[in-house]
Amino acid sequence: MAENDLMDKLVSLCKRRGYIFQSSEIYGGTGSVWDYGPLGVELKNNIKAFWWQAMVLERDDIEGLDAAILMHPRVWEASGHVEGFTDPLVECRQCHRRFRADVPEVEGGQCPTCGTRDAFGEPRLFNLMFRTFMGPVENAASQVYLRPETAQGIYVNFLNVQGAARQKVPFGIAQIGKAFRNEITPGNFIFRTREFEQAEMQYFVEPGSDDEWFEYWKEARWKWQLSLGLREERLRFQQHAPDELAHYAKVAFDIEYEFPFGWKEFEGIHNRTDFDLARHQQYSGKRMEYIDAPTNKRFIPFVVETSLGIDRTLLVVLTDAYHEEVVEGEERVVLRLAPTLAPLKVAVFPLVKKDGLPEMAEKLHKELRAAAVPSFYDAAGSIGRRYRRQDEAGTPWCVTVDGQSNEDGTVTIRDRDSLEQIRVPAEGVLGWIRERLR
Repeated sequence: MAENDLMDKLVSLCKRRGYIFQSSEIYGGTGSVWDYGPLGVELKNNIKAFWWQAMVLERDDIEGLDAAILMHPRVWEASGHVEGFTDPLVECRQCHRRFRADVPEVEGGQCPTCGTRDAFGEPRLFNLMFRTFMGPVENAASQVYLRPETAQGIYVNFLNVQGAARQKVPFGIAQIGKAFRNEITPGNFIFRTREFEQAEMQYFVEPGSDDEWFEYWKEARWKWQLSLGLREERLRFQQHAPDELAHYAKVAFDIEYEFPFGWKEFEGIHNRTDFDLARHQQYSGKRMEYIDAPTNKRFIPFVVETSLGIDRTLLVVLTDAYHEEVVEGEERVVLRLAPTLAPLKVAVFPLVKKDGLPEMAEKLHKELRAAAVPSFYDAAGSIGRRYRRQDEAGTPWCVTVDGQSNEDGTVTIRDRDSLEQIRVPAEGVLGWIRERLR
């Protein structure tokens, strides 16, 4: 399968099965902004819950936070975003489309949209933050920004969380939230978008111990990625060269996935030193030091950051799960999602619409739903067609109520990946599924 074909097929499947739609599609769409449909929002929530479980619920040393999107504009001056969060931008003289100057399609001087040669003038710097106004008057004094990252909300609340939770360094603060970047050349489906979600954790450590903690989190995040069910050969670490490091970073590694459009980063692990807390201390005039009570030692902690793109991770999960194969002479498209992540865990079918089978199937479906096991009821079309629809949706198991169910109370459970079928008592289906979701 050609690389472009795979992405086209994945985009088509996402719309067809209710994973992802283009935003405002009936008006022609909004560039690189996407809506998550019934299955997409469930997959996204499952990924976030899986991250939160590992980062916050299973640990005593990490606290959760949900900081506001709108922050004091001085926050972004302190962080360096107002001054340095820019891309070089060029504009085509013919069609007036704008592009980042450093992408290969533009560096040759030919406009990717209209084909005009020698189309561009000198690059201009373009700030990537969305600006808006707070209050009734639109002027410079009321200007605020939509946050381009979630991390700064953690830094300005460092002492609030530390004091309220009675944490001692080393400890972390985690949050999941929206961020916004006015990207010039977004694309590759949901890989680079203007509105996205991040799952970030900032781990505060004593200076001198940061290298050790960096290696700890690098290994921990790799293990978590594998726990998503991803193929390890499609993952790699990529270290930032000295000239690639962000202004705040001492060392940085990306976890990259081999997409159809190449190796791309979807999580970063960074040693941010004390840059952020020191800058906020300087700009706010408030002390950002941690005081170790037993020794009365004062220091500004160093920070090891793990920053995961939720939308990019969702694209990784979908891409890695997509398979085409031939089963009994027929082509089958299947999403081999890990059962813990799959939006639907089970689909329930009556084999035929008679003999009380629909009533028995609906009863089982409602029992599963009542037990918080996402279930889908389908009685339309042949059983083979219903199986294929659920294979495309990534549903791990299909339960069929048939003639034998009336005789002995058993039903058939079909496994999505192995295609094996077993019979279990109808009242045992819930327990059977729960056992496999642990």
